[in-house]
This record gives sequence, structure tokens and C-alpha cells, in this order.
Amino acid sequence: MAMGIIEIKDVSKSFDDFVVLDQVSLDIVEGDNLVIFGRSGTGKSVLLKCIVGLMQPDEGDIIIEGKNILSLSEYELNELRKEIGFLFQGSALYDSMSVKENLEFPLIRNFKFTQQERDEKIINALRKVSLEDAINKMPAELSGGMKKRIGLARTIITEPRIILYDEPTTGLDPITTKEISQLIVDLQKDLKVTAVVVTHDLICAKIVADHAVVLRDGKIRFQGNLNELSSSEDKFLKNFFSTDFVEVNNGNNYG
Repeated sequence: MAMGIIEIKDVSKSFDDFVVLDQVSLDIVEGDNLVIFGRSGTGKSVLLKCIVGLMQPDEGDIIIEGKNILSLSEYELNELRKEIGFLFQGSALYDSMSVKENLEFPLIRNFKFTQQERDEKIINALRKVSLEDAINKMPAELSGGMKKRIGLARTIITEPRIILYDEPTTGLDPITTKEISQLIVDLQKDLKVTAVVVTHDLICAKIVADHAVVLRDGKIRFQGNLNELSSSEDKFLKNFFSTDFVEVNNGNNYG
């Protein structure tokens, strides 16, 4: 039986009077790709940041591999983070660093590898995303899709057990979206990772999702496999999963 690797228990988070997460509970099974849907401002990205410890919930518990991250020391949390990869929405590459230097940075900062070991890991990570030839390029020389791939290479270079994706296909054309989404699936199988994917991109979700949940008004309102959700007679879900659904940003930054 598959084991839960992340347990989210009654997590709440507010910004002033705005409730972003309201008693959210969720078990994430080891080896699964879980997609989190929701309109802008429903707390998708906030939940990811709480999972990795970049934000503290106001209430609740987050347990990863049996450890409650809210009770860990800073050292213990940093050690746990070595097993968690985070792909930021904008790829978050350092503009002043080459591709090689961007990939090398987390290896130097968090591990004690030799230069030869770092070089081997960089080449292997770039090979997995099919961009070995970009090793000496600067971020300004990369297309949007290439930046996503390099960001993903930097995410997997530390060999995490869990990868958190924050809108991995935002701003990409449909063909590149399919390529990045398939890469997420391939890496899940190759590296045997557990993935949490925040997105409103239905193309991406259809490719990557093993299971999905929908956040609405700070709560998980629906969960199941994608076919169950997209074929639901619920009015909100029918609108959400309609082929002409367009998400409109409502002006806040709560994901």
C-alpha cells in the first residue's frame, strides 16, 4: 500500500482579515503527482510555501516523512529541505550566473561535493532536461521554455524525494507546455519522486495528474482523479473545467 509522505492537518493562513487557507487537510501519497487547482487568490501557492516552510501557517500541522516541520529547529528544517525541490513560477534563475553556475549553486551551498562530483551532477541534470548544450549560456540567452527546463534541472540536481511545482507552465505556448508537462511525468518515473503541482493549466494537469484537488474560498471543495472532477455535474466544476475557461487574476498575490 502506498504511504502518505506529506500530511496537511487543519492548516489555516490569513493575511490581515483575508482568509487564504481555512482548515485545509490533505494526505499526499508517496510516488503520486497531485495537482492543486483553484482560481487566483485561493491559496494554492501559499499552501506550497507552507509545505516547504517558507511561510508559517496560523494554525494546523504539516508533517513530512513523519516530521512536523513546524516543530523543527532551523537546522532540522534545512536538512529536510534538502529532500524537497521547489520549482518557482518564474524559474528564479540568477541573471548574473551562467547555467552551470546556477545549477552548481545549491550543490556548493548545501553539500560537500568535489568539483568533479558537481560537474557530473550538472551534466546529468542537464541531460535529463535535454539541454546539455546550454551549460555556458546566460539566462538572458534562454527562451521561456529553456528557462523552465534549467529551473527544473536545478530543482532535481539535489536528488529530492519531493518536488513542488508552482505554475510550471505559466506563460508558455501549448507545445512547450506539453513538453514541460511530459518532462514532469518522466522525472516522476525516473527519479521516483512525489510531486505537488499548483496550476490552472488544464493541458498540464491532464498530462501530469494522478489525483487532483480544487481549492475554493480557502477550503478543499473537491478531490478525486481528473476524470471525476472534469465530468462532475457541479456547476462550479463544470465552469472550471470547460474548454473555454479563462482564469482572471483578481489582483491579489495569494496564489
